[in-house]
Amino acid sequence: MTEPILAVQELRKEFARPGLARTAPVVAVDGVSLSLAAGGSLAVVGESGSGKTTLGRMVVGLEQPTSGDIWFAGRRRVYPLRGSGRRVLARSVQMVFQDPYGSLDPRQSGHQCLDECLRVHADLGASHRRWRIRELADQVGLAFATMELPPSRLSGGQRQRLAIARALAVSPKVLVLDEAVSALDVSIQAQILNLLTTIRHEADIAFLFISHDLAVVRQVCDEVVVMRHGAVVEAGLVGTVLDHPQHPYTQLLRDSVPRSGWTPRRRASSTAP
Repeated sequence: MTEPILAVQELRKEFARPGLARTAPVVAVDGVSLSLAAGGSLAVVGESGSGKTTLGRMVVGLEQPTSGDIWFAGRRRVYPLRGSGRRVLARSVQMVFQDPYGSLDPRQSGHQCLDECLRVHADLGASHRRWRIRELADQVGLAFATMELPPSRLSGGQRQRLAIARALAVSPKVLVLDEAVSALDVSIQAQILNLLTTIRHEADIAFLFISHDLAVVRQVCDEVVVMRHGAVVEAGLVGTVLDHPQHPYTQLLRDSVPRSGWTPRRRASSTAP
């Protein structure tokens, strides 16, 4: 078997309770292990508070694990991350956040946003950077003229395409997508998911796809891990886990997905006997 591009071993993250130094910390991630093949697509699913976003933030270096190891391309990550170490990590692993309205600098046009990334991470002159920005715009389906507009002039789908272009600017090997389509309309979701599928195969990028939406996971991912209370309760191929769940929590997640003819249960009246 080939070596995974990303491996997480017994990862744990604790947060202190504000103002309560003597109380036990909150355990957000509790002994999680997983691996992601080069060019593969792994989903991390679970309800809000399951620890999946904290896991993603540790993978991209926004949070430091309390314990455990993260390996990238066979090399163990060493903490604390400083200077050149952060730049090397940023060129290897990038993140696309949930909110396309809050993840971009409102003072920068799309062109300025991508140009800044390229100036920091690529040794390119101004003309080559402009060519690369045009290439990125084409890759994510944005008209080049759109790149001169500020985020306030873009739709939600356009903003998320720009966020994806920013992540792709450094040619990473792993893209962490944290609920990257959940804030978009269904029709725009479909466009972005199709775009991501194309990018994954054309650029040979591995996806760590964090989501609560099992339908989205089934469409874009090969494998899945299910998290509950910070721990992995089930893992395997997407079709196997979603069609034949073994853990009661996974079964509950699947059964919670609305189906044709589904209607919400009427809330019990507070005056009922």
